[in-house]
Amino acid sequence: MRTLVLAALLATAAAFFGGGCAATDASGRRDAGALSRAQIEAIVASPDRSDADRRNDLRRKPVEMLSFVGVRPGMVALDLFAGGGYTSELLSRAAGPSGRVYGQMPRAPGATLAARLKTPAGAAIVPVVQPFDNPVPADVAAGGLDLVTLMFNYHDFGAMGVDRARLNAAVFAALKPGGAYVIADHAGRAGTGISESGTLHRVEEALVRREVEAAGFRLAAAGDFLRNPADPRDREEPDPPMAKDEFVLKFVKP
Repeated sequence: MRTLVLAALLATAAAFFGGGCAATDASGRRDAGALSRAQIEAIVASPDRSDADRRNDLRRKPVEMLSFVGVRPGMVALDLFAGGGYTSELLSRAAGPSGRVYGQMPRAPGATLAARLKTPAGAAIVPVVQPFDNPVPADVAAGGLDLVTLMFNYHDFGAMGVDRARLNAAVFAALKPGGAYVIADHAGRAGTGISESGTLHRVEEALVRREVEAAGFRLAAAGDFLRNPADPRDREEPDPPMAKDEFVLKFVKP
């Protein structure tokens, strides 16, 4: 175990110091201080990552996602609806010892996240138990976050009755000027809004953009690395089986 942890630390150090100092998102804009693709690839390849996370990588494309987000060492991030902590851990590895990553959930961590928090890589994640419409931990002052992520769960807020306007306003207030709010989700058909959140577990991209921009955000980039135009988007799992059409939106606080 100690050998694996040492190897992981060496790989992370190589990621931080062995490559360039900026990454390019889908819009072509380079984020100052962001990790390069080579550095992110080294983090994703860390030998102490779990087999379950590596299987999840096949669908989630973490190198592309983290490059799009523009992760950097020292960042302070909040991962909304952290679930099992897959994204939270990747963000924590990218933030490094000088950064901080909060994993938010509405109740005590489930078994998967609880187990992750006991690992060397997951121990740096700060669990936050707070409601979705008031998700920011008390020790983060207004304007204290560099990044907020919400991975494949915005649609759930429809069926759960979450006050999305209040949530987005809270995220806006918590981010620094120039801070990013990155949302990925399963794409719904035009005109469906969030009405299929509890059935097909999808949400219309236009609705997400409209609601987040209403909070004051500006859309900075849209990633196409999880898109699948062949998905008819008329059921939870496409038939015949194929990758879901998924959008990724990066909003910035002006």
